[in-house]
Amino acid sequence: MKILIVEDDERIAKPLAEDLKHQYYAVDIARDGIEGWEYSQCTQYDLILLDLMLPKLDGISLCKRLRAAKYNALILMLTAKDTLADKVIGLDAGADDYLIKPFELEELAARIRALSRRNPATQQPLLVYGNLQIDPSSCNVTYADKILALTPKEYMILECFVRNPNQVLTRAILLSKLWDFDKLSGEETIKTHITNLRKKLKNAGSPENLIETVYGVGYRLNNQ
Repeated sequence: MKILIVEDDERIAKPLAEDLKHQYYAVDIARDGIEGWEYSQCTQYDLILLDLMLPKLDGISLCKRLRAAKYNALILMLTAKDTLADKVIGLDAGADDYLIKPFELEELAARIRALSRRNPATQQPLLVYGNLQIDPSSCNVTYADKILALTPKEYMILECFVRNPNQVLTRAILLSKLWDFDKLSGEETIKTHITNLRKKLKNAGSPENLIETVYGVGYRLNNQ
């Protein structure tokens, strides 16, 4: 799931983004309403976490503009305003839900899951490659019905392989697929993740070369 956070307070936006990334979401941050609008015009997000009080363009105005443009992402408003009138204004502007600051990250995660269940458009089909199965909606991974406990980065790399089963992926490509999950990661880090993925897949019963090395180029799923 792709999430856009539109929040001008970095003390809220950065920890929130890091928490969501550890839940396997791809996250971007916009720091004012105009930037939020520009991001939305470049990418189709599944969910927008929208602060009410924003510089340049407030959250209500941005929400109305998005809905007028038929932008169909889920919109969850985040605001310190807790009166009934404020909630009604936000929902009438097109928001799908409303969360009062300060909030617990666990509650936000539960709201996101609930909204995803209500919107069939966010329910992604299973990804299957032989005995390997990935559920993008829940981020569950199994091999021959055995659950694999993967780190967020391992999951994102494996999902990338399954979505591109016939493509050789270089370390640079795999690194770019991690978005800005960890800007300090280098290509050697990808090699470490591949090694760990192979061990976990082998322990679940996969062939040793399910992820094979194409020497001098990168990696790919074994087409056998």
